[in-house]
Amino acid sequence: MPELPEVEVIARGLDSTLPGRRIALANHVDLTRLSEPAATLLPRILGRRIVRAYRRAKVLLIELSEGMTMAFHLKMTGRVVHGPTRRAQKHDRLFLSLDDGSLLSFSDMRKFGYVRSFTAEELGSWCFLEKCGPEPLETSPRILADRLEGRKGKIKALLLNQSVVVGVGNIYADESLFHAGIHPETPGNIISLSRRVSLFTKLQSVLKQAIAENGSSIRNYVNADGDAGAFQNNFTVYGRKGEPCRTCKSVLEVVKVAGRSSTFCPRCQRRNQG
Repeated sequence: MPELPEVEVIARGLDSTLPGRRIALANHVDLTRLSEPAATLLPRILGRRIVRAYRRAKVLLIELSEGMTMAFHLKMTGRVVHGPTRRAQKHDRLFLSLDDGSLLSFSDMRKFGYVRSFTAEELGSWCFLEKCGPEPLETSPRILADRLEGRKGKIKALLLNQSVVVGVGNIYADESLFHAGIHPETPGNIISLSRRVSLFTKLQSVLKQAIAENGSSIRNYVNADGDAGAFQNNFTVYGRKGEPCRTCKSVLEVVKVAGRSSTFCPRCQRRNQG
């Protein structure tokens, strides 16, 4: 599933090309089951001009004129791409022709993603966003560290909890925990304040580097232009089970935390160190 860096890269790409364009026509509609029905979605977006594209948590938001917003959740295999017009392919879900002849498309092979429309009032009360915690790149490491105070859950699970901090998934949780030297199973309440601050400082650095490198392409992710990311070439632990640690050469191991595989170095990330 695309995490914060991937959705941020898509949003920035779209925001550089879409503002001012008008949605002229929907010429291919095969929406996913979680999407808003075309009968209500299309009348709310057709004819409107695009104001901006931005991100909140792992959701891509495209603001339209007159206070309407399209929200895309890409889930596992969703893609939103802006480019030249083309013919529909098997996994395309929505084709929006713009007034300059270009195409804004939404595709999703697994059909777990969705697109929905919101008025300003509806977006403000959308329960999904109301439950979201703070943005990690817009919040100080100290404030984020304080949100872990007294929490007994395993630190990897806490990082994945979108009410604690948004946008972090398996990739960037593993990477930041390695750089902070914290074992993924360590209970949050035994980690010292200084180490928690260090963790979120490392998380911010990892996220910024991933954004700079166009995100991570493991299987399906591409940016708004249809290009793959490059951060996967710099993974220190994620997806490297059985390989040597880049720091100490110990063999990387995997444990399950919150139902997710968590790759770590048993020497650099010792268990239950506070």
